[in-house]
Amino acid sequence: MEELTQAQIAKHYSAAMDSVNLINAGQPEGMTAEDWADCLARNKEHLKIMLAKDYWTTEDLTPLTTASA
Repeated sequence: MEELTQAQIAKHYSAAMDSVNLINAGQPEGMTAEDWADCLARNKEHLKIMLAKDYWTTEDLTPLTTASA
């Protein structure tokens, strides 16, 4: 596997933080409980996949870990 550039890592981190922010914002008004549960599950799984990556350098992964729990 080829190594990622810092820019690529930053893009992955940003995408992961999008999931963190979505989870932390809570259920949007007008979204059904069923849709919210599905949205949470998908985003938490995304974070777990991202946490398993070995390309992280100095990024703070605490928000990802907390939101994926």
